[in-house]
Parts: sequence; C-alpha cells; structure tokens
Amino acid sequence: MKHKSIVVLLLFVTTTITAQSKYFTKSGHTAFKASVEAFEAVEAKNKSTTAVLNTETGAIAALLFVKAFHFEIALMEEHFNENYMDSDKFPKVTFKGNIESFNVDELSSTAKEFIINGTLNIRGIDKEVEVKTMLSKNDKGAIILNGSFSVNPQDFDIKIPKIVRKKIAETINIELNYELVQKK
Repeated sequence: MKHKSIVVLLLFVTTTITAQSKYFTKSGHTAFKASVEAFEAVEAKNKSTTAVLNTETGAIAALLFVKAFHFEIALMEEHFNENYMDSDKFPKVTFKGNIESFNVDELSSTAKEFIINGTLNIRGIDKEVEVKTMLSKNDKGAIILNGSFSVNPQDFDIKIPKIVRKKIAETINIELNYELVQKK
C-alpha cells in the first residue's frame, strides 16, 4: 500500500510540474503584409492562432487556419484562399521550433530578444525559418511574444499570376503577437 501511495504522489507531482511548464494561447494575432508601394495594401490578420510554449525546454508550436485570415477587401480574401493558398486542400499552417537560450526565469516586464529556429509548414511544404522575437512577462504572469520574419511565396509553391505580380511583394513580412497564459 505504501508503494501505491508513493506512485500516486509522484504522478501528481509530475503532472503538476508538467502543467506549470506549459503556456498557451488560442487567440494569438498573426498578420502578414505583402504590399508594394503605389498599389492597394495587401495585408491580412488572423486573431485565432493557437500556440503552446514549453517553458522547461523552450519548445514552441503554433497552428492557424488559413481561412481565419481576414482582409479589408473581400475579393482579396477570396483570391487568397482560392488562388494562392488553396485553403480547402491546405487548411492549416503549422510551426514547430525552439527558442534559443530560453530561460523562463530571466523573463521580466522588460522585453528581451530571443531567436526561434523552427520549421514552418505552408501548403504541405516545410521550410526552416528564423524568427526574431521579443519576450517579456506582464503583471498577470502571461508571457508576451512579439516577433517577425519573412518568407518568399515561391518557397511554398505559391504561384502569383503575372497580371498581379507587380502588385504583390516578393517577400512577405509576417508579424506575431501572442499573450501566452499558464496552462492549469
């Protein structure tokens, strides 16, 4: 009976520690800008990105649904989903990576720069990316992640017709703004 009590206690402590090391969001903001000067703004926002951070290892993963990107111009959104992203066939974008030299105990209200290296999957194609981020902790204990990186559409087999090629930037800038709260 004593051994069972010890096993149950160890399981409880392990589960509690593991849960305390995970921070997450289901309402992260991901935005992209593909605008070229002198033409209409080509940009969209997604306010429902899911992200999970393991504070023990610095591992981070994110998932967003392509159709959750919203444009100011409905026709752009339709073309984005149907012609460029083929979002019925490839509904999700994923990212899995690690924050270099991450130590949750070093986070404070003052943002500190970190690099995240990982794999971005768009349209079923993996690409290694480096994301420059600023991490901090707010007064509620949430981890604030703000970052940016760039991608090229051709790296993900995104074809842009010649008729609009000059209206869309060759490099797409992506911005991340996540408030990750401790998983209980």
